Amino acid sequence: MTTVTFVGAGSVVFTKDLLTDLSRWADDVPMTWRLHDIDPRRLEVAVGVARALVAERGLTARVEAHADRRSALEGADAVVVTVMVGGLEATRADLRLPMARGLHQTIGDTLGVGGIFRGLRSAGFYRGLVDDVRELCPAAWVLNYTNPMAINMGLVHALAPDLKVLGLCHSVHWTMETLSDLVGVPLAETSFLAAGVNHQSWVLEWRRGTEDLHPRLDAAIAADPELRRRVRVDVYRRLGRFPTESSEHSAEYLPWYLRHESEVARLRLEPGEYEGISEENVAEYEATASALEEGRPLEFATEAVEYAPQVIASLATGEERTIYATVPNDGLLDDLPAGAPVEVPVVVGAGGASPVRVGGLPPVCAALNRRFLDVVDHTVRAALTEDPQLVRHAALLDPNTAASLTVDEVDAVLTDLTRAHRDHLPAGLAEVRYGTDAH
Repeated sequence: MTTVTFVGAGSVVFTKDLLTDLSRWADDVPMTWRLHDIDPRRLEVAVGVARALVAERGLTARVEAHADRRSALEGADAVVVTVMVGGLEATRADLRLPMARGLHQTIGDTLGVGGIFRGLRSAGFYRGLVDDVRELCPAAWVLNYTNPMAINMGLVHALAPDLKVLGLCHSVHWTMETLSDLVGVPLAETSFLAAGVNHQSWVLEWRRGTEDLHPRLDAAIAADPELRRRVRVDVYRRLGRFPTESSEHSAEYLPWYLRHESEVARLRLEPGEYEGISEENVAEYEATASALEEGRPLEFATEAVEYAPQVIASLATGEERTIYATVPNDGLLDDLPAGAPVEVPVVVGAGGASPVRVGGLPPVCAALNRRFLDVVDHTVRAALTEDPQLVRHAALLDPNTAASLTVDEVDAVLTDLTRAHRDHLPAGLAEVRYGTDAH
């Protein structure tokens, strides 16, 4: 029996996708699904979704509801993490408060001031989680989906280097799916290699047999003016490597786009877009809750192509698969700092998870990744030490923030966000006023 614990199961939309994928192996791998959330109503809805899936597909999986995290973790084989500390209101603050001072973000969940504070809000949760995992299920695989991925994984690796942890994100898969569709080649007929940091990895190789597919991509871009009006296509044309996250995300990790109104228009960006996406997720959750309350059937996709179910199946059956995951840089990427959270191919199977050494990156890609990781490193150190200077330094090093604001404006934004999030921040960072006269 494989016991899978979902921490943050109240992220119902995503939990539904994960369970849908996991159900593909439910007959081959006897499973118990333990669902945990601190919100009783969201937990109830998540359990309702899981039981509806079991009933619809005639699965043997056992579904358990756990209001207490420790009971959910005891003896677990895998722990899937999908928490969101602060909810929709925190997301609104991350986007609206900086925007009021002239700093534009589209998503705000990975880097920039939004990513920094999202990471700091989650620090207390991860401290508690790794302590509980060490005590209650030390052999479990922790499969993290929560953003900011690199910051959260950097923190977990620092707190608990002894635990088995993978940071999972579908961005590489869906990038390659999109590119394959664009050039008219089925993804199943291609091979590819990507590496870097989560949300800023780079497509290093992409082939069908011996054919390099990049010339086909170049031709598709040349033939479509609208396609050229996207950030990651613009990055690819200038740097020679395609980034593995959406244009909305990619714009935030660079100093070149969001600070210029002309570039925002040219590249069809929408500052603050994630607020609307988050509201749509809440609406979908409410619709799911209403359907369950009224006894209406739920619709389940055939598959959602998420990595965590593949990892769980491979660990249980021994069937090897290659996924992409965030792991510590232990000789995997030569151009990035040792120990830094990097995204590389990982082979999973009966023996566990084995990251693949990639070696070197194109110099300009490595340089951008290092800048990204500078922000990650300072944020992780801030969470560990509760030193506000490190928060300030993380923001000053962030490419989009540094390009958009003066240093005094950066301090003002940090003060605004500290006030908005004080209830969720580490104690030493909860009452800080940033400015040259404040330290």
